[in-house]
Amino acid sequence: MIGVSLSGCHAAPKAPPPPAPPAVSIITIEPGPVPLQADLPGRTSPLQVSDVRPQVSGIIQARLFVEGTNVRAGQVLYRIDPAPYRALYDQARAQLASARATLFSARLKADRYADMVRINAVSHQDADDAKAAADTASANVQQQTAAVESARINLGYTRVTAPIGGRIGASSFTQGALVTNGQAGALTTIQKLDPIYVDVSQTAVELLALKDDMTKAAGRTGHLSRLAVRLQLGDGRIYPQGGHLQFTDVTVDQNTGSVTLRAIFANPGALLLPGMYVRALVTEGVDPTGILVPQEAVTHDEKGRPTALVVDGHGNAQARILVVAGTVGNQWRVTQGLLRGDRLIVAGGANARPGSPVRIVARHPSPAVPTA
Repeated sequence: MIGVSLSGCHAAPKAPPPPAPPAVSIITIEPGPVPLQADLPGRTSPLQVSDVRPQVSGIIQARLFVEGTNVRAGQVLYRIDPAPYRALYDQARAQLASARATLFSARLKADRYADMVRINAVSHQDADDAKAAADTASANVQQQTAAVESARINLGYTRVTAPIGGRIGASSFTQGALVTNGQAGALTTIQKLDPIYVDVSQTAVELLALKDDMTKAAGRTGHLSRLAVRLQLGDGRIYPQGGHLQFTDVTVDQNTGSVTLRAIFANPGALLLPGMYVRALVTEGVDPTGILVPQEAVTHDEKGRPTALVVDGHGNAQARILVVAGTVGNQWRVTQGLLRGDRLIVAGGANARPGSPVRIVARHPSPAVPTA
């Protein structure tokens, strides 16, 4: 009896208090205008390229340009020894003069015989022979005229000129070198760098998505030409000159599944050189009701799908599966899964579980929209 009464005096143990809901920070989703921009890798290429080759054979007497400078179209670059070609030109002119003298004599004889045949002073055969000789002399004059023109052209080719204007490279031949017409090696190369091309590659799937974004954003058909493009250089700087897309390749590479897009940029200071690696930032338009969320608010489930947590009206965390369409600055652009007014968890979500209550401790403003 005593033992029982003593045990009845002890109070029953109390249950531990439930754990406090995890603290989270949220932002409220507010759609707004979002610039649509594609970030594509590319390389620069010159607007025009010309390999300078000799059109006559001979010894180079002089190189008349400074390597690595700009040259204008028609500027003399090399001078090949003109002596043998000047001699051929003079010879052709002399032969032309002889042919003209022969033609003058043949025409006089043909005219004289034409008058004499009317009075039967000469035979018709002799008159015909005189006319044929005059025609032959006339053809010879035309032939010698063409020979003079050919010799004059070859003499002019001893002055090797720039076919295009642009930046000239190193000279492969020096003074005193023998060059030949039709040789494989170029004397030098000229590249027109202002403006300059930037060739970028994009998969066919991404190209279709880009056209769809343009149609939705601007209410127009997805025609890519004249789209504004900016360049990011290899060191991260933004190239100061803006450009635009000029054309899209009409075929898809069967090996890579990509399409080549070509943009054109002004390059007055020759900052861009052929072969440079750049990133082209293609401005597709503006999504008037775009949604941006911080990247730290988005995770991925076991299937690799982007997910996020929102706080419902009862204060519980709920999981949402998102559809994202790339990044804008350091934020994801979400096209499905979030609506205006949703309270998105941006911090503390690691401790929250879907369906469990959470405690909101901070409210952050909606993410700023980067300018295009």
